[in-house]
Amino acid sequence: MTPEISVDPVRSMKRIMIVGGPGSGKSTLARLLGPRLGLPVFHMDQIHWQENWVERPMAEKLPMAQAVEEQDSWVFEGGMSVTYGNRMERADLLIWLDLPVGLRLWRVTKRLFRYLGKARPDLPQGCVERLHPETLTFYKFIWQSRHTARAKVAKLVAEARDELVVVHLRRPREVQVWLAGLS
Repeated sequence: MTPEISVDPVRSMKRIMIVGGPGSGKSTLARLLGPRLGLPVFHMDQIHWQENWVERPMAEKLPMAQAVEEQDSWVFEGGMSVTYGNRMERADLLIWLDLPVGLRLWRVTKRLFRYLGKARPDLPQGCVERLHPETLTFYKFIWQSRHTARAKVAKLVAEARDELVVVHLRRPREVQVWLAGLS
């Protein structure tokens, strides 16, 4: 069942948090929502990664994420679950993209080949998509974390404060219908 939220409350929301597993469509949804609602878009992958797929140290990532969270308005998508609590405290709306793992693996594969040799728009410059040994590791991570990551977000949603609007989307069609309601 698609969550029903009228357009007016969503349009008045200034801070939107989007979470979900790899390949669930977080970045795409953020890129669509930001301009529609007049909100700046932030991707956690731009905080997590430095040029050439070098992972930024946690001591640098946390202040960068907090700087985004402290802004008056944002669509902030992505993982780094250690920041979920802070983001949720500031968010007006939490969107959980909870799509099936098979679909997510397919999307990650499509994305890899679509951007092969190029950087995706949600990544820092210099993070070029390529086939490398870590590609298989990433697929393994998606598969192995499918239950634990989902449980972590489910717990987060269950503990959300009453004022936080939560939209839980489980199928691509639900995402499309929900987005169409904002047009």
